[in-house]
Formats: sequence, structure tokens, C-alpha cells
Amino acid sequence: MTHARETQRGERFEFGANWSRFLSVVDETRIHEAEHSLRTFLDVSDLEGRSFLDVGCGSGLFSLAARRLGATVHSFDYDPRSVACAQELKRRFLPDDTGWTIEEGSVLDRDYTASLGKFDVVYSWGVLHHTGNMMKALENAAIPVRAGGYLFIALYNDQDLWSVFWKKVKQTYCGTRVGKYAVVGSFVPIFALQSVAIGILKYRSPLGKFRQYKKSRGMSVFHDWIDWLGGFPFEVAKPEAVLAFYRSRGFVLTKIATTNRLGCNQYVFQKERVARG
Repeated sequence: MTHARETQRGERFEFGANWSRFLSVVDETRIHEAEHSLRTFLDVSDLEGRSFLDVGCGSGLFSLAARRLGATVHSFDYDPRSVACAQELKRRFLPDDTGWTIEEGSVLDRDYTASLGKFDVVYSWGVLHHTGNMMKALENAAIPVRAGGYLFIALYNDQDLWSVFWKKVKQTYCGTRVGKYAVVGSFVPIFALQSVAIGILKYRSPLGKFRQYKKSRGMSVFHDWIDWLGGFPFEVAKPEAVLAFYRSRGFVLTKIATTNRLGCNQYVFQKERVARG
């Protein structure tokens, strides 16, 4: 009910509704790309014998990928429709599987995250900055990481004034129906023209960028546009702030990929096996 009230008041984007539309394009190719993304960034060939917590599972695509790589998976999301999306993917691809559990929950609920136990990999890609309290979400996401385990997160890069601008855009999208149509009508044509230009210059085809996009973690360009335009709440962070935050909590950075543009910085931290004295 809290989630429904927040969306009705224009305080939250309906991520689950967007993921529901994304499910229509999920296929083996996208699943393989999601698997490849996990293997590459975690520097593993598989996740056999490991436990995997998907914090803010969204469509459930990466929970599915982790399960197919051999992990025992627990997924949760604050948005009931996102939970339903993950359940639908499980029904389609792993209908009788007992190694993947899905439920509704909030990373902002410290008692809830603490109750989940400990995991070898805690994964939260592009989620914590949409909670409405990113710092608390960063804190709570670290709780279920076992000693020696990994925390793989992605957070929006702080672009200073540009980030302020995009926050206003997202607030406009979520605020009213008129605002939503105005934002989509203004920006989607710009994004489309940019993609066509990139396709021609880089791939020698106006559709090249669109065809290649699924190789980016198995995602869909149009659904990502809508997610970007409407994704609210919206917070950002500079890499040095994130590194300092987790370093002070006993985590060591093992991998990072940053951007100097719009988009997410990706981090993999390992929790120290022995607490600092």
C-alpha cells in the first residue's frame, strides 16, 4: 500500500510496470548477455555452490542469470509488480526450481535485510539510488554480505548541475500525466535520433545501435529510456564518496568501471574476512 500511495502522489516511478513491458522481449539471447555480465564483472566462470541475493530484482533477469550460473538465489523488490515480473520469469524458464526464492521487501528495512542471512554475492544494479534514501540503502545492502563475500552495485554518477536537471525531468514525468507525456514526447525523439546517428557512424547502419544494445547486460534500449526519464526517486554519488563509505565499513574494492557521462558507475567490493581492530 505504501508503494501504491507513493506512485499515486507522483513520488515514485512505476518501475514494475516498465519491467512488465520489458518481459515481452526477454529471450535466450538476453539471458546469455546477463549471464555474461555477471561472469565478467565478478571474474568467475560460474556461480556454482554460491548464494546470491538480488536486492531490487526488477524484472528478475539477473536473478535468473545467477541461478542458471549455479547460484542459490533469493530475490526481493519493493515494487509488487517487479516481484510479479521475477515470478513470471521463473515460471517461464525455471518453473519447478527450488533454488530461487522471490518475495516483496525493502532494502530500507534494516530488520528485514538482517533477517535474510548471509550471502556470497549481494547484487544491486541501478537500484539503491532509487530508494529515496540512498545512504541508508547503501548501509543496509552491506548487511547480508558474508565475510569474504562480494557486493556488486551500480549507482548513478554525480554530474553536478546535469544531475539536478535530470532530477527535475524525472519529477515532471512522475508528477502528472501531462508531465509524463511532455517528457516522453520531448526526449524520446532526441534519444532516437542520437541512436540512429551512432548506428550510422559506428555500425554503418541506422539500426546498428538498437541491434547492439541487448549486448549491454541484455537490456532493451526503449525500456531503458523510459526507466531513465521516469526513474524517481533519484540520487547520485561520486565514486570517491562510495569508496570511502564502504572502506570505512570493512570492504575492499576489487573492481570498478566509471563513466564521466550520464549513467552508472559499477563497483565490486569484497568484505574483509577479519574485522578491523
